[in-house]
Amino acid sequence: MIVWVLYDIEKDKTRNKIAKMCKQAGLYRVQFSVFLGTLEDNDKDTLQLQIEEIIDLEKDSVYIFPMNKSELQQCALLGQAFDKKLVTDKVQALFF
Repeated sequence: MIVWVLYDIEKDKTRNKIAKMCKQAGLYRVQFSVFLGTLEDNDKDTLQLQIEEIIDLEKDSVYIFPMNKSELQQCALLGQAFDKKLVTDKVQALFF
């Protein structure tokens, strides 16, 4: 399944750990606090548990949105939707 991970994390250390976890899970950074990629169900669940262990549940927000490829292709991308310095061809291939 295709997965978006979006977050708003207060502490730099925690934010950096989550970014590292997302990259290790095989996700690609499309904005500074947004990752996108393909994960198996159990990998998504593992990532979710890992993130939940380190965030401050009172202050931080993390959203994990699963979707299929046709839903992703229906997304509207307006303006500078992706940070061109961070996006790879693999992310673009998910859309087109």
